[in-house]
Amino acid sequence: MYTLAFDTTSDFCSVGLFKDGEKQEVFEKEMDFGQAEVLMPKIAEILQNRDLRFKDLGLAVVCTGPGSFTGVRSSVSAARAFSLACPEVTVCGVSAFEAYAADFEPDELAEINAVLIETKREDFYVQYYDCNLGKMGAPGTAFYEDIKHFLSSHKVSLAGSGVERFLSKPSGLSLHAIKMQSHPPLDKLALTGINRYNQKNTDFPKPLYLKAPDVCVK
Repeated sequence: MYTLAFDTTSDFCSVGLFKDGEKQEVFEKEMDFGQAEVLMPKIAEILQNRDLRFKDLGLAVVCTGPGSFTGVRSSVSAARAFSLACPEVTVCGVSAFEAYAADFEPDELAEINAVLIETKREDFYVQYYDCNLGKMGAPGTAFYEDIKHFLSSHKVSLAGSGVERFLSKPSGLSLHAIKMQSHPPLDKLALTGINRYNQKNTDFPKPLYLKAPDVCVK
């Protein structure tokens, strides 16, 4: 089965084609803006390189956020458009938290595993997982001191694009593993979607907005 995975929720545009879970072709480019303009042509190019059409896919996996308001909206809108155009292709939404968490190796898991995603503000997007990667409550936003207080007195592993900024201050935490990814790992995004597909538990993509967009009246 061919799987297409894509993400524009961070400062990257990522598109990948996988066959039976194995990577076939991947495009990843760091971009401060303009991901929406690059996404569709790059999807078309990757499919054409393999002589495929969208209807030849079995699954399309999209990152639902959190992240840039425009980036989340762009990729989720594209996934929903694909679903309308080719209803025979399953479309699945996977959060950035889940993609980052899936990147932990078994020996990297700690008592609490925190995924910290950059907001470009003073706070962080946060999701906590237990030692079996079960979610500890709902995702949300939190400031440095609140995260530090929650994680104190525990063995902790950290992952995500916000880890580097979080660790720029001395936390005093008991750290087991640290993964400073710049953007959600595309292969783990695809793998999470494939696992859900196999379990017949795919989620139709819905944007994960944890804060209102930063907008102002000109």
